[in-house]
Amino acid sequence: MTDIPEPRFSLDEVRREGLLQPPATARTPHDGTGRVDLAFTVADAPGKEPTQRGVRVPPGVTVFDAASWNGIAIDSTCGGHGTCRKCKVRVEGGRVPLTQHDVRTFSEKELADGWRLACLVRATHDLHVDVPPLTTRPKAATVGVGRQVILRPAVQKRYVELAEPTLSDQRTDLERLLAAIDDLELTCDLAVLRRLPKVMREADFKVTAVVVDEELVEVEAGDTSAVRHAIAFDLGTTTVVATLLDLDTGTPLAVASMLNRQQPFGGDVITRISATMMDPDALGRLQEAAAATLRELADQVCAEAEVDPAHVYEVALAGNATMTALALGIDPEPLGVAPFVMTTASPPTALASDLGLALHPRARATIFPSLGAYVGGDIVAGMLATGMDRDKRVRLFVDVGTNCEIVLSDGDTLLATAAPAGPAFEGGAIRCGMRAADGAIETVRLEPDLLAEHAPVTLGVIGDVEPRGLCGSGLVDAVAELVKVGLVDASGRYVPDADAPGIAPALADRLTKVGDERVFVLHRPDADADPAECVYLSQRDIRELQFAKAAISTGWTLLMEQLDLRAEDVQQVLLAGSFGSYLSPASAIRIGLVPTLPVLRIVSAGNVAGEGAKMALLSMREREGARALLEEVTYVELSDRPDFNDRFVEQLAF
Repeated sequence: MTDIPEPRFSLDEVRREGLLQPPATARTPHDGTGRVDLAFTVADAPGKEPTQRGVRVPPGVTVFDAASWNGIAIDSTCGGHGTCRKCKVRVEGGRVPLTQHDVRTFSEKELADGWRLACLVRATHDLHVDVPPLTTRPKAATVGVGRQVILRPAVQKRYVELAEPTLSDQRTDLERLLAAIDDLELTCDLAVLRRLPKVMREADFKVTAVVVDEELVEVEAGDTSAVRHAIAFDLGTTTVVATLLDLDTGTPLAVASMLNRQQPFGGDVITRISATMMDPDALGRLQEAAAATLRELADQVCAEAEVDPAHVYEVALAGNATMTALALGIDPEPLGVAPFVMTTASPPTALASDLGLALHPRARATIFPSLGAYVGGDIVAGMLATGMDRDKRVRLFVDVGTNCEIVLSDGDTLLATAAPAGPAFEGGAIRCGMRAADGAIETVRLEPDLLAEHAPVTLGVIGDVEPRGLCGSGLVDAVAELVKVGLVDASGRYVPDADAPGIAPALADRLTKVGDERVFVLHRPDADADPAECVYLSQRDIRELQFAKAAISTGWTLLMEQLDLRAEDVQQVLLAGSFGSYLSPASAIRIGLVPTLPVLRIVSAGNVAGEGAKMALLSMREREGARALLEEVTYVELSDRPDFNDRFVEQLAF
């Protein structure tokens, strides 16, 4: 019999709630900088070959959240509080602190082997995580940031065994079916009636009725009640994300993302609106580009999960007002000119085929409502996911992108606005800028001293390949580090060349010129490379970021003044969206992008628009909550503020 290894800790020492660590170890701290790589090995089902997934997240994110954001299903019903004890994973890659809940859940041997509750493991260093197959079929699904959803989707299936017609029972086929489902007031369209007689007789009157919002959309032979799916779409200006959901269990089955195929028409909503104004045929082409994007993603997630697209009965779409209008084929021109008016704040429920999707022919499409021309359905979905209307704390929600949306809550009042940040965060208008793809510098650390232990410049590069450019998070990191070491002053200017050696001797030789413009070289392909062939940060790049961060900070400053709040009153800042999730909280604070707060108050919220879309598919109650937000949130138009320009100038300084 194999001896059980002696654990590296004493259970007698566990006497309170909270993180404990083995003797002679210290809890690994983090300051909100850098990235953590999580390698997931997912056992999809007993007997099946495990799948491998790599995820890169900011430090401090829980393993459960990192998995949830990327469509990796880990069992849970408690909302990430460690009480249901279902999110069991095995963690390797360094000692992981214990919690009282871990000790109550696992044996001494399991704890020594690395078993932990995923919702209580914060990733402060690279980890390998083994995810076991789901052992239960939960009737609740945890999505978003600390939100629990009771599983009650609009898509229902009812299996019925009907008595066959006789001369003494000549009820119609539809009447016979509806009588067996007498708790619902069902409606039925012509397409279903055309299929009804054949399906019922071929199945010996043993059929499954498919219902969406009390509309009978299909009748299927036999018992298919356990097979029902939906797809949540986050329709971003740059990136579109699709998540396939199993509505029977509430778990995500597959997730996929890709660049929006509308990119050739421009990188932001204004250029795409302008395209429709300049060319009468552009609207149709933009609509088809959106449809092609959604269609390709739907095909990808269905193929990955081996789900028949005909078993997808509903989709939810969360996007900004312009992206939503273009996907629906609605002229967006009024959104691009004052007074910035939407055609409708609440688009009607449509068919998925209206969006160009080849799913079930009568699959429904739920479109998230918008608060304003520049605070759209993606932000409503984000507020739903993060519970902005339910939390009594002072919270600031910031979705950082080309158009930055901001929501502030003091626990009673909700204000929302939009700030024109420009393309800097997407790598646009940056000399060496690029999207967040392989070769993009995403983190930067500078060491000013010659005799320092670390290298003068440490770069984190996506894909761990030769640096090719600088993405948005790398841009913020680079400027924040240059401000920290003193090579960029508060006004955003590089210090004079003569002063640089005295300020940062290990970095001074990287301050040079490309043409007539001063630059800081981040990466040289070789020691003698011409600066123009290097990856560098120019003075103009700093100005682009400066203007973007000033627009954002002006937005939240004006909202806080309207609610008579100070920066220190903010108890939590949620950085949302694809870019916000990978932004270093410490760097965001250092350049003034968010209020100056303890770094742990800054939370990377993930793809909350997609999370909100999933919630709307999983729960009718949450869907109604999204509609109710239109009445609860006050939209503030910054362009209507006479003091906006003056306040913008005040916020330019780092």
